[in-house]
Amino acid sequence: MRMKTKNHDWFLLWGLLMLVSFCFIGCKDDDGGEKGTPFDPSKPVVISDFIPKEGGWGSRLLLYGNNFGDDPTKVKVTIGGKEAKVITVTNDNLYCFVPRGADAGNIEVTVLDGRGEELAYGEIDEKFVYKKKMLVSTLVGETDPEILDEDKNFEIIDGPWGNCGGLEKMEWLVFDPNNKDRLYVCGGAKTHRIVDFAEETLSSIKFTGEASAATNILSFTNDGQLIVVCNITQDNKNGLFFFSPESNFQTQVKALPARGCRAAIPHPINGEIYTSRYDKGWIGRYDPVTGDYKMDEIQMPYGSLDLFVAIHPKGYYMYIMVRNKHVIYRADYDFDEKTFTTPYLVCGKYDDKGITDGVGGNVRMNEPQQGCFVKNEEYAGQKDEYDFYFVDKQNHCVRTLTPTGRVKIYAGRPNGDGTKGFNDGDLRKEARFNYPASIVWDEKRECLLVGDSNNHRIRKIAMED
Repeated sequence: MRMKTKNHDWFLLWGLLMLVSFCFIGCKDDDGGEKGTPFDPSKPVVISDFIPKEGGWGSRLLLYGNNFGDDPTKVKVTIGGKEAKVITVTNDNLYCFVPRGADAGNIEVTVLDGRGEELAYGEIDEKFVYKKKMLVSTLVGETDPEILDEDKNFEIIDGPWGNCGGLEKMEWLVFDPNNKDRLYVCGGAKTHRIVDFAEETLSSIKFTGEASAATNILSFTNDGQLIVVCNITQDNKNGLFFFSPESNFQTQVKALPARGCRAAIPHPINGEIYTSRYDKGWIGRYDPVTGDYKMDEIQMPYGSLDLFVAIHPKGYYMYIMVRNKHVIYRADYDFDEKTFTTPYLVCGKYDDKGITDGVGGNVRMNEPQQGCFVKNEEYAGQKDEYDFYFVDKQNHCVRTLTPTGRVKIYAGRPNGDGTKGFNDGDLRKEARFNYPASIVWDEKRECLLVGDSNNHRIRKIAMED
């Protein structure tokens, strides 16, 4: 499956041309044309042509013909058996939006009376070619729309999807490497959940002892041990806890000190675990084979940093999301030395938040947090075949970072103003998020999953069914 940032410039240009064309056509009554001509029951409804010939959900469609009437409330348009939203009607032109799932492509126009009964009907032999598109939808989670308080409008319920309440925080998402049907959701200081795709259920998981503290992320070693990363503010106190898969992650097999840690990410090839430390600005390296743990393996130029880490699927490099400073660094991997080199800035300006697409220091973000790598077919044969998708939490959107360093908004912020909200649909036109904190690539189902924290839902980004 190809996941890539789409260029909508052609679409916007086409839309403007269609609007201008429609306005021009709709003004023909100034010199004796058809505008304002009501439906004539003695004449047939005729569809003679339409443009464009293909498109997806939400595409603008202009129908040409005769005897459509002049009242959009009395005209029904179906495309592929799905009802379209009619915007404007003149006697010989009709403007509507393509509905979702209009696969069959046949176009029909029905003129109705005041009671909604059919007066006349017309269709065209030529079919509209429906193109499926990437959409944002809701996978699991629900809230009470009558309660406005976002912290109180949901319940924590274990059970089947559709009757399981909402999810809390969702600071990190991670799949069990030994079971790609089980997604683990970090609830921060609240409830951790397991999304089971095979059973389509949502359940809770709890930890005891030191591991029951507020948790920054959940992670896994390459061999399937679950790592609980707790929010510890003291030196020499355990903050990383390893649980065995044989015990259903209830038996602790190891613990390591970790102050202010927001990462425990395994190198996909060599297996060493990379951690982070807030107060010092360090990235540590733990080797599970030798037991060596160097907390200051990589040193960032500053301290007091929220450091979240993602490592390339082939181990080539890591991205370091500095959430509280609104930047992303990169460190390249030295396979001979089995360590990462000194980090360098990839995008953003230190401690300068905002929302700007672009390259390098021209980019502005507002709390980048979790990210994931997704293979892009357009890069086939290149050394790096992956785009990086990450959540820009305070900008309420998902963004992409290409191997060449270009950042672009991918989903959310439909009005370009950063307004939070909840809406499924087209990636940029309709979809809205509310402090998305986590994201993961579901390789089995070939889709992105987003932990939409304040909407208390896991959102899905995939090609429409």
